[in-house]
Amino acid sequence: QVQLVESGGGLVHAGGSLKLDCAAVGNIDSSNVMGWYRQFPNNDREVVAVMSSTGQPSYRGSTRARPTITRNDATKSVTLQLDDLQPEDTGTYICNLKTMRPLRDYWGQGTQVTVSS
Repeated sequence: QVQLVESGGGLVHAGGSLKLDCAAVGNIDSSNVMGWYRQFPNNDREVVAVMSSTGQPSYRGSTRARPTITRNDATKSVTLQLDDLQPEDTGTYICNLKTMRPLRDYWGQGTQVTVSS
């Protein structure tokens, strides 16, 4: 059984920063991709940033904020730093883990980010 435990998020003024952490609990394949998505009110999800187990980051430009993603394989965790947040970045951010063996998707519960103007 694999679970994703998220922390971080909250309320910040425009121009501020937040850090979102996600840790995988349970045995996971060493070949994987971890990252953060943004979920919209219609439940569509869009990649914010992901990082493979080889250390390759990928950013999709879906936020006004500047994202920086890092991961720690020893703790099976990934961190998303969001700088210069803007009100348009307000929403639910969800952690995702994609494993190769078996080929599976895991999702966290989501954490709320609110940016006031």
